[in-house]
Amino acid sequence: MGVELTQQFNEMEDLNFSDSDLVYHVRDALISAKTGDNESYHQLVGVMHHSKRLSSDEVALLVTSLKALSGAVSCIDNIYHESLLSSIFGMSMWNYGPDVMDALLELVISLAASNVKYVDACLEMLVGNFVPPMYLVDVLKQPRGHGKKDQVLSRVHTALQDIAALVPMAALRLSNVVVHRMPTTYKKDLETDRLKYRTEIYVENMLRLESGAIREFVGNRMIMAVVDMLVELDVAIGWDDILRDDSSKGIFAIELEEGDIGSDDEENDIGEFPRTSTHKSLGKNVVADLLDGLMVQTFEHLELCANNKRLSEVFETLLDSFMITILNTYKSKFSQFVLFYACSLDPENCGLKFARTLADRFVYGDNPLTRMSSVAYLASYLARAKFLSSAFVANTLKRLVDWCLEYCKTQDGHMNPKAHRVFYSGCQAIMYVLCFRMRSIMDVPGLKSHLLLKPMELILKHKLDPLKVCLPSIVEEFLKQAKAAHLFTTPETFISEDLLESEFSREFGGLERLDMFFPFDPCLLKTCDRNFIRPNFVYWKHVRTTYGSDQEDSSDEDIADEFDTMNGESLMEEGMGRSFDEDLDLDEFDCAMNKMSITPKNGLNYRFGGDNMQMPSRIRPSTSPESL
Repeated sequence: MGVELTQQFNEMEDLNFSDSDLVYHVRDALISAKTGDNESYHQLVGVMHHSKRLSSDEVALLVTSLKALSGAVSCIDNIYHESLLSSIFGMSMWNYGPDVMDALLELVISLAASNVKYVDACLEMLVGNFVPPMYLVDVLKQPRGHGKKDQVLSRVHTALQDIAALVPMAALRLSNVVVHRMPTTYKKDLETDRLKYRTEIYVENMLRLESGAIREFVGNRMIMAVVDMLVELDVAIGWDDILRDDSSKGIFAIELEEGDIGSDDEENDIGEFPRTSTHKSLGKNVVADLLDGLMVQTFEHLELCANNKRLSEVFETLLDSFMITILNTYKSKFSQFVLFYACSLDPENCGLKFARTLADRFVYGDNPLTRMSSVAYLASYLARAKFLSSAFVANTLKRLVDWCLEYCKTQDGHMNPKAHRVFYSGCQAIMYVLCFRMRSIMDVPGLKSHLLLKPMELILKHKLDPLKVCLPSIVEEFLKQAKAAHLFTTPETFISEDLLESEFSREFGGLERLDMFFPFDPCLLKTCDRNFIRPNFVYWKHVRTTYGSDQEDSSDEDIADEFDTMNGESLMEEGMGRSFDEDLDLDEFDCAMNKMSITPKNGLNYRFGGDNMQMPSRIRPSTSPESL
C-alpha cells in the first residue's frame, strides 16, 4: 500500500519540502529502478493502484505523487517503467474526485508533450474515459450522476484540446483512436441498459469532438463514423424483428397514430389492419431502441450546427457519407432520415443540394443499380419533403422527364425490363412524385404544357411502354389523377383493362428490386419520428389529389389525424376494409415483400385477387427485403 512512501512524503511535508524537492524524490525513485534498486519505484507504482474509497490521506498521497511525476516525466522510460505507465494509463477518472482527476490529466498531458512515443497511449487513455465503468452506469443514469458525468467529460475534452495544441500530430491520430475504440453494436451486447447507455455516451463524445475546438482535424471523420454506426444498427434490424407472425397480414401494415411501432396503447394502434396479438413490437427491439436514441442525438447535433451557422459545412460530410454508405445499402430502413432532417433545417441550401445531387447521380451515373437507387431516393424525397416548393419539385421532375424523353429517342425496341431498368425507374419515379404532388404543381406557370403534356405523352406512348412495366399501383393512381387534371389530350389512349401486374412488371426490378422501394416512407422509430420528422413530412392522408374536393385541405390538420380509422369515405381508401391478402402463403409473401410501400390491397390482381387498385391512405414503410 505504499506505507513507507507515505511516511517519506509526510516527513517531507513536516520539513516544508518544496515541490521541486518532491519531484527530486520521485525522480530518484525512477532513476534507481534503472539500476535495479526497485524499492521506492514499487512503492510509487503501488500508489497508482489506489482507486476506490480512498481516505483523505490516500487522496493527498495520490495527488502529490501524480504532480511529482508530472515534473519528472523526462525520467520516465517505457522499458524500465512499464508497470508504472501501465498503471497510469489504466486509471479511470470516473473513480476519483476533481483533485485526483486534475493531477492525473496534468501528468497525461505532460507525458504526451514530453515524447511522441507516448501520444497514442495518452489518447487511448483519454478516449477510454469517454465511457464510465459498467458498475457506475446505474448511478450516472440518475439525476445526481449527471454532475459526475460533466466533471469527467469536460476535463477529458479539455485535455484532448491541450494535447492537440502541444503536439499537432495528435489531433490527426485522435480520429483513428476514437473510431478504433467505438463500441460494438452486436444485438446480444445490447440486451442490458448499461451497454446501451455506454454506447450513447460514446456517440455523445464523438459529436462533441465534431463541434469542439479541434473539429477541423477530426470533425469529418466523426460524422462519417456516426453515420456508419447508424447504418450498422439499421441493417441489424431484420425484417423478422418487425413483421407480424401471421404473414397473411402483410409487411408493415400499420402506420400507428403516434407514428411508431411498439405503442402500449391499443387505442392508438389504428391503421390499415386491426392490432393482433401476433404483432411484434419494433419499439421494444433493443437495436431499434438504440438506433432511435442515437438518431435523436444526431438530430440534436444538427440543430446545434444550424444554430451555430455551420450546418452547410457538416452537410457536405453527411452527403458524402450518404453517397458512400447509405445510397447502396439495400437494407437501410431509417438511417437515411438523418439526411432528410438536415435538409429540413436548411431547405434553401441543403434541401435543394440533396435533390440535385441525387438527380445528377441518376442522369450522369454509370452504375445501373446506383442510378436506380438514386432516383428512388429522389422520388421519395420530392414526394415526402414538406419543405420543398412546388416550383422546385416541378423543375426537378422536368430533368427526369427530359432524360426519359431523350432515352426514348435513342430506342426503337420494345419492352425489356432488364435492358431498360434505369429508364423504367425514372418513369416510375416521375409518376410516383406526381401521385403526391400533381395538384400542387399544376399551378406552376407553364408546367402543364411544357413538363407534363407533350413530353409525358411521348414517353408513355413509346414502344417501351412504361405503363405496363412500372408498378401497377403507381400507374393506376397516376392515370386517375392525370385524367382528373385533363393532363393528356387523349386520355383514353392510356386507359387499359390490363394495367395490373404482369410478367414485365414482376421482372422489372430483377433480384435487387431497387426500383420497388421508396426510402422516405413513414419512419417507424418512435422518438425521432415524433419529435423531428413529422412536422416536415407529407403523409398520404394529407395529399390533395386532382380528383379530390376543392374544399379538401388537410395540410394544417394535426398529424395524428393521419392515423384515423379508415371508413371507406374516400376513393383513395376504397376497398381497404380487409387485410392485404387473407389467403397469402409464405412464398407469395416473400415476393410481396419486394413490392414498394404503396402496393395497394388489390394491387397484385392475378396473385392476390381483386379488381380495383387504389393508392392506400396508409403508406407502408419501404422494403429492401432481407429475403433477397
